[in-house]
Amino acid sequence: MKKVNLIFGTVYGNAQFVAESLRDDIQAKGREVKLFQSDELTDFIPPQDEVLLIVCSTTGQGDVPDDILPWFEMLKSKGPYLQHLKYGVIGLGDTSYDTFCRAGIQFDELLTELGAQRIGEVLKIDACETMEPEADAKVWLEIWNQQIER
Repeated sequence: MKKVNLIFGTVYGNAQFVAESLRDDIQAKGREVKLFQSDELTDFIPPQDEVLLIVCSTTGQGDVPDDILPWFEMLKSKGPYLQHLKYGVIGLGDTSYDTFCRAGIQFDELLTELGAQRIGEVLKIDACETMEPEADAKVWLEIWNQQIER
């Protein structure tokens, strides 16, 4: 079973709470998981024999949250070729904004540009529709987790 590296970008803590909930579910399935704090991401290049899962809120005008912006920018500037990396993205946002889930979409675009292979679809969770984003994420995780080994 592949290890999952779980990274979150948050403004008010929702993405962190979702990531922590997912970590517990991933572990309960017997899969190894590492939940990264933002200060652990300096120069982190995801190992390609492991899986990456990003849970990210959107802030400002569709921006990546400040806590993981340095990591996003490092990946963008170093441009490592990640052809064997498999990943998933969960975006948290609010459809009342034109930039709904834009930070998660930016991560998806960057990882695709770096050659990584997305598992499943990007999950976009709308704060206008749910008060429990972790519940939507857990449903998505069930399907995503099954697709990892394919």
